[in-house]
Amino acid sequence: MRSNSRPRVLVTGGAGFLGSHLCERLLGEGHDVLCVDNFFTGSRHNVLHLLDNPRFELLRHDVTFPLYVEVDQIYNLACPASPIHYQYDPVQTTKTSVHGAINMLGLAKRVNAKILQASTSEVYGDPEVHPQPEGYWGRVNPVGPRACYDEGKRCAETLFFDYFRQHGLRIKVARIFNTYGPRMHPKDGRVVSNFIVQALGGQPITLYGDGQQTRSFCYVDDLIDGLIRLMNTPDDMTGPVNLGNPEEFTIRELAEQVLAQTGSKSSLLQEPLPQDDPRQRQPDISLAKSLLGWEPAVPLAEGLEHTIAYFRDGGSAV
Repeated sequence: MRSNSRPRVLVTGGAGFLGSHLCERLLGEGHDVLCVDNFFTGSRHNVLHLLDNPRFELLRHDVTFPLYVEVDQIYNLACPASPIHYQYDPVQTTKTSVHGAINMLGLAKRVNAKILQASTSEVYGDPEVHPQPEGYWGRVNPVGPRACYDEGKRCAETLFFDYFRQHGLRIKVARIFNTYGPRMHPKDGRVVSNFIVQALGGQPITLYGDGQQTRSFCYVDDLIDGLIRLMNTPDDMTGPVNLGNPEEFTIRELAEQVLAQTGSKSSLLQEPLPQDDPRQRQPDISLAKSLLGWEPAVPLAEGLEHTIAYFRDGGSAV
């Protein structure tokens, strides 16, 4: 650690949905925070309320290029995470995951920082094992339209563990399942924000397939708590660790909850299921419970209430 006893923490993708909440929480815990973002999907709007904090610094930078700073911890969150955004420029998505991991791991090695990789449940692909434990290797189509994200994140995990084995780097790998909450991008194409924006706008709610595919929805505050707990574990606890809410809902059930909570009269509109869209997704969080003492505390109904209020109060103007 640097001579300053207060840890300096780098958050890549720090102006994004998850990153902005993480920066806010780390500042609340007394850390110095360096927020790095290229603003492809992140927004300065998400961190405006932090700019006057003397312990917060915002830097526009793309992690596909090396970064030379002095930090004690790194949370590597940089990568577009919704299909609409990561499929917009799939080559750049892969570069962000792979080159970004190489650059951040190189930085961590140079300054002896602890580093956490925000991986994803997408490493499990369209799973044949349900719920998904960390020991499951996944079922991913390496040549499909989602592969830029799925395989990019899988390769990033490989790099993290090779740096751990080869260089003794202090790594943590979190596999994040569907997370939602205030500051989601209104046009990210993800199901919670899609449904809320459509319902509030009186537009039809778009259901892909028959709506019977399942997801597990974790509120952002719970997820951030899990990331910080994982970062603060002993050095021999590398992960990967699943972080998500194990309560499973069909997409149709989610749509019905959103309609009920918004009071919207929107109809349900069925569209064809996108290629390689997982049929079911549910985390096995036994490891997170035992190693981190962590499990989600915010039920879906409560989390949706906060998220709907955010969009209703103008949060969609990011």
